[in-house]
Amino acid sequence: MKLKIKLIKSTIGTKPVHRKNIEALGLKKIGQVVEREDSPITRGMIKKASHLLEVEEVK
Repeated sequence: MKLKIKLIKSTIGTKPVHRKNIEALGLKKIGQVVEREDSPITRGMIKKASHLLEVEEVK
């Protein structure tokens, strides 16, 4: 299963840890969407910055 991850809020003013996780997911601009494999590592990164992201499961 894959996850569709969209950046919906800016990383300006957020903690460096949140910014690094967003960057590691491959997101740079607001509105950008990436697809990642569903794994515990990816889920953890999403959980750290969940207030900045929109996540949808893709089959």
